[in-house]
Amino acid sequence: MAMTEPIAAIFDMDGVLVDTYHAHYKSWLETAVKEGLSLSEEQFADTFGRTSREIIARLWGRDRFSDAQIADLDHRKEAAFRRLIEDDFPAMPGAFQLLRALHEDGFRLAVGSSAPPENVDMVVDRLGVRAFLSAAVTGRDVTRGKPDPQVFLLAAERLGVPPARCAVIEDAPPGVAAADAAGMASIGLVSTGRKPEDLAAASAIVRSLDDLSPGMLRDLIATPRPTGQA
Repeated sequence: MAMTEPIAAIFDMDGVLVDTYHAHYKSWLETAVKEGLSLSEEQFADTFGRTSREIIARLWGRDRFSDAQIADLDHRKEAAFRRLIEDDFPAMPGAFQLLRALHEDGFRLAVGSSAPPENVDMVVDRLGVRAFLSAAVTGRDVTRGKPDPQVFLLAAERLGVPPARCAVIEDAPPGVAAADAAGMASIGLVSTGRKPEDLAAASAIVRSLDDLSPGMLRDLIATPRPTGQA
């Protein structure tokens, strides 16, 4: 493909642009306790990165709550999460600088997250990166959470960039799997609660956003990926 064709980077939000592992765990725990439900950190870590409705079904059973009750639990949990990060915003080191560098290099940028739009808007505004972004896909835009590639394919569509010309920055195994299934280069970020071996399927693994650059992402996108990823 000619290098004059558009090129894109799609960022997961939680664990990539913001270090929200502990805030999400605390808000899930708060919600569970109020409902008389149990939640271990191991259970939480296993579901981190999925949509809230999927997490509720997976942890506490699809038949325990009605759709209306799931929606209410989801709303209360996410409100608790935003309250927790409002006063102590956990921006990921290097996030603003990387998005600015990619934007200046000509990348089209998007957020592809399972989070609700209220969370995405809050994070984008607090980071001060809205001017760098051309698209955002949230949990409200998709019907299937990661590892299904829907979120990233929709982001690529909104950016007007073919999947093969996209790189995804993710911190969770389901997100890496979703990027791979979309036929995109996948970059695993070892953030809070993750180990490098959790992200072994990624095209590349980094420990900090400072380890990434426009040139590195261009090289990864240009590297042929296994057939069957599309």
